[in-house]
Amino acid sequence: MKQSDFILNLFDSISQLDSAVHWLRRSYTICSGIGVKENYTEEEYDDIETLTSRFARVSDIIIQKVFRSIDAVEFENQGTLIDVVNRAHKRGFFESIEKLREIRELRNSIAHEYIQEGIADTFSDVLKFTPELFDIATRIKHYCKKYEIKEGR
Repeated sequence: MKQSDFILNLFDSISQLDSAVHWLRRSYTICSGIGVKENYTEEEYDDIETLTSRFARVSDIIIQKVFRSIDAVEFENQGTLIDVVNRAHKRGFFESIEKLREIRELRNSIAHEYIQEGIADTFSDVLKFTPELFDIATRIKHYCKKYEIKEGR
């Protein structure tokens, strides 16, 4: 593959991220109004399920697609997930590797557990970390502007 192919793949991933962030932002706005409490209505459970699903999707797109696409554009050896995350940290996409680890663990718990058990804790954590995902997405887009110029986008 040529570098231009890797750049096109990167911007396809960023486009997916933009769409996913849009929907996550919508759910976050709705669920911020619900707040953390002991009991939820069925409609609130639906909204929370949607938020957590969208949170997991955005974190996957960032870590599995966008970070790896940037590595490919910059001819980095893909390596392990730890390598990918460390390079993303060096690029300034997030302040704390520990926070990203918590986001990844939260994503895994969402994907592998039924949310109704312990929903307040999971919901609280998703509300806490969602702004961090928004910030990472913004930093990624700013960083990748240098490739837009090269490709005449």
